[in-house]
Amino acid sequence: MKVAIYGRVMKTGASAEALQTLVSKLEKAGVDFFIYEPFLKEVGNKIKINSKKTFSSHQDIKGKVKFLFSIGGDGTLLETVTLVRDSGIPVMGINTGRLGFLSSISKDEIEIAIDAVLKGKYTLDKRTLLELETKPSKHPEASNFALNEIAVLKTDTSSMITIHASLNGKFLNSYWADGLIVATPTGSTAYSLSCGGPIVMPDSDNFVITPIAPHNLNVRPVIISSHDVVTLEVVGRNPNFLVSLDSRSENVLPSSKLIIKKADFLISLVKLDSHDFLSTLRNKLMWGADKRN
Repeated sequence: MKVAIYGRVMKTGASAEALQTLVSKLEKAGVDFFIYEPFLKEVGNKIKINSKKTFSSHQDIKGKVKFLFSIGGDGTLLETVTLVRDSGIPVMGINTGRLGFLSSISKDEIEIAIDAVLKGKYTLDKRTLLELETKPSKHPEASNFALNEIAVLKTDTSSMITIHASLNGKFLNSYWADGLIVATPTGSTAYSLSCGGPIVMPDSDNFVITPIAPHNLNVRPVIISSHDVVTLEVVGRNPNFLVSLDSRSENVLPSSKLIIKKADFLISLVKLDSHDFLSTLRNKLMWGADKRN
């Protein structure tokens, strides 16, 4: 078996400690692995490792590895989308960050998780992604996907922007706000939740449109079908606005038209049999926390 390991450049030694535990366990089990090259350069002198095989792109791992391990927080796991893409490689998140909602494996569970993977005691949690098309074209195919959300944002702290939204070619609403979020069920517990959006079960066939600080009391989040196509056009006083795909963002001109729809492939998250979405809600987000319970 061959696996890939991805991580960010670190500010603490937490990821190095987790990586050491992971590679030691993999080497002991006879599993061949590749480490993301920039990550290995950062941690190579901090851990003991026999193999220093690396990868740096989607092409390096597609069809060559059975799993990808993400070491870091939820943001790190979101970055793996551009590496995994449509390859079907399942991703397991090892949490060395703060919340760890998607990266659900704690540092103490690494060896248990590897044993479970090797013995096939896991399930694949299939997650829907969003795809962005910009007219005129702006995003390369490698980066126009999002697992959590696609958000349109103003670029400064002054005036609002106006976002004209259409659904399947029919006018939906003009949002006077700081921005607008189109979230997947996975992203319903992220930025959208912070802006008052609902929690959507991961296997729901829906998306959520959530305004960011709307200047209108009767504008609320709306749940739509994942088969709907959302078109956004932005008007504002500034010469550009920001489009964010998970943790990646860039400026886009107001003359641009943004077309958001369901991607034609899914991302698989490795879930241990001892973990489930509802327990994660209760433990990580304190869902239903009440001293009477």
